[in-house]
Amino acid sequence: MRIVTWNINSLRLRLPLLARLGEDLRPDIICLQETKVPDDLFPADAIRELGYTHTLYRGMKAYNGVAILSRVALTSLDDTPDWCGRGDCRHIAASFSLGGEAVELHNFYIPAGGDIPDPEANPKFAHKLAFVDEATAWFASRSNRRTVLVGDLNIAPLEQDVWSHKQLLTVVSHTPPETTRLLAWQENGFVDAMRHFVPADEKLYTWWSYRNRDWKASDRGRRLDHVWITPDLTERLVDMTVLRDVRDWPTTSDHVPVAVDFRD
Repeated sequence: MRIVTWNINSLRLRLPLLARLGEDLRPDIICLQETKVPDDLFPADAIRELGYTHTLYRGMKAYNGVAILSRVALTSLDDTPDWCGRGDCRHIAASFSLGGEAVELHNFYIPAGGDIPDPEANPKFAHKLAFVDEATAWFASRSNRRTVLVGDLNIAPLEQDVWSHKQLLTVVSHTPPETTRLLAWQENGFVDAMRHFVPADEKLYTWWSYRNRDWKASDRGRRLDHVWITPDLTERLVDMTVLRDVRDWPTTSDHVPVAVDFRD
């Protein structure tokens, strides 16, 4: 069972890249963030032609949006919160069968938080912190088992998740108010599936800014995209791949896909 998460940064614009990803990797499930398409314009027929006959999506015009595309049957989980009461299409959840038992799958797109790391001066940053606090509290109130959580969480929590820990400590996505919150959420019942394969003292990135003319040469990346699992699924982990080459595809996203393989 292969699950891929990708901030595609406009589904309709990058539909050909999604088709290429499907052909190259043959994922069983693809979780997308920042789809930027309202539900009535979601390209369901085109997605079905790629082999993903089970789809769930929640979108809005020009901003945000999440989707789960699957070759295996999905059951929508609709009892999730309206985070911060905004209705802004940042979370979608489903269950599927793995090894004959149900697994919950949560796909998140956390607010980026703007440019100023001060919740009093920057409402976007305040929203980001409040969102993570709400999510942490919600998962803490549940009995989490057989759960996979993926998405663009817009926070690089570890020192080796950024190109320069020292220089980015005051840059939104790696500030202590963000990293401490994200790790508290993760430590509340989850295992970092990516770091299960790549030790915490090794660099690991999933995002490179469009501003870098030669992203590969400068390699000023951040790990903003994540895959977490509950401990009861750890023994099913087989492999993890960050698809860095996708960053060189024409008109691609500034994020690259992450694939995690599970033993079924």
